[in-house]
Amino acid sequence: MTSTTPPAATPKRVRVHHLREAKERGERITMLTAYDALTAQIFDEVGTDVLLVGDSLANTFYGHRDTLPITLDEMIHHARAVAGAVHRALVVADLPFGSYEASPLIAHASSVRMLKESGAHAVKFEGGRRVAEHVHLLTSTGIPVMGHLGFTPQSENVLGGKRVQGRGEEAAEALCADALALQEAGAFAIVLEMVPAPLAARVTEILAVPTIGIGAGPHCDGQVLVWPDMAGLGDWSPRFAKRYGQLRTALIDAASAYNDEVRSGEFPGPEHSFAE
Repeated sequence: MTSTTPPAATPKRVRVHHLREAKERGERITMLTAYDALTAQIFDEVGTDVLLVGDSLANTFYGHRDTLPITLDEMIHHARAVAGAVHRALVVADLPFGSYEASPLIAHASSVRMLKESGAHAVKFEGGRRVAEHVHLLTSTGIPVMGHLGFTPQSENVLGGKRVQGRGEEAAEALCADALALQEAGAFAIVLEMVPAPLAARVTEILAVPTIGIGAGPHCDGQVLVWPDMAGLGDWSPRFAKRYGQLRTALIDAASAYNDEVRSGEFPGPEHSFAE
């Protein structure tokens, strides 16, 4: 979408049922990560449908090697900043590693904290059939859940690194079964990360709820990118990401110009100073 405003048919405030309606109409869903109020406000203003407060902030902003170190308290802190800045987008917050896996009750307690303390509208966590009971408890008590299948970063050590998932008939069948289990449990959408495009198309076809792809080809109902990858803020981005800007270059130029002007005495000039 090249427009800076959402389609006329979309609501003023995006709710979970609007995503399913978009799938039924054949409209693509846009989703970006956001971790702070400034970027969240910008992404909201241009009509991004969903803002994901992803545990990817562990890598992108805290400098960790993977997503595992981020805590629930830290996720709530960032989700509060995002939720407080938006007017239209649906805000989904990741439950971090260790905050939901052990039992449905633990997942419920973490999700209640997330929604009550941050103002996020929904939670997302990883896994298929093994967390279907968790999803069912949450959705049956009023907590919307987005699923996450394929490459699941919190399980990177078990998966053997950042590897494409769902290759081969057995793995493909397992992923389809996981997707159907999440839908049956009440998930309103499912992220598919780093899976072959034909498999993502198959999952999208068999589900009534929308799929959101990241490294999963063009046939999902929507797409998500980590925003520093999308905007070219880092010095590297994954193969499946497309850079829509060059913020790293722009910031380097701006910071360098600032340093030069301060050192030369050019800044602050008369126009940036207060008269007596």
